[in-house]
Amino acid sequence: METAIALDPNNSSAIRQLGLTLLLQGKPETAIPYFERTIRLEVHKRTRFNGYANLGRCQLCLGRINEAVESFRRARTLAPGIWYVHLELAAALGLSGDIEEAQSEIGELLKIKREVNSIARWRAIAVTQGFGHPQFQALREKTSYAGLRRAGFPEE
Repeated sequence: METAIALDPNNSSAIRQLGLTLLLQGKPETAIPYFERTIRLEVHKRTRFNGYANLGRCQLCLGRINEAVESFRRARTLAPGIWYVHLELAAALGLSGDIEEAQSEIGELLKIKREVNSIARWRAIAVTQGFGHPQFQALREKTSYAGLRRAGFPEE
């Protein structure tokens, strides 16, 4: 990825992937500048929502709940049909104490992807999609999963 970025400093895909790699290694603070950069570079691209979603994940892992809610809301505005954006927003809202809105986002998730109906199911999908790194899962346990539990999302 570093080579791709060195060859093309505006390669938003490579920049986003490097940020994601850092996040999955449990380094959300280090990943933030990469996601902020992809957001700036992808102003007119359909993939811009990914920058906001990943930025929200970093903010959530760092306990910056209000910032995470705002980032996930921006991602949702750009891509309302992406199921995991609703799930991540629900988790952040659960941690912020806005249980009613968190439950509403869970409802939106279930309209889009009914099979993601528990934390266990989300964990299983995350592992198959490369999000199963132990450090990242440990961060998620304290944040995303905790927020979803507060919102009443079932464990199994």
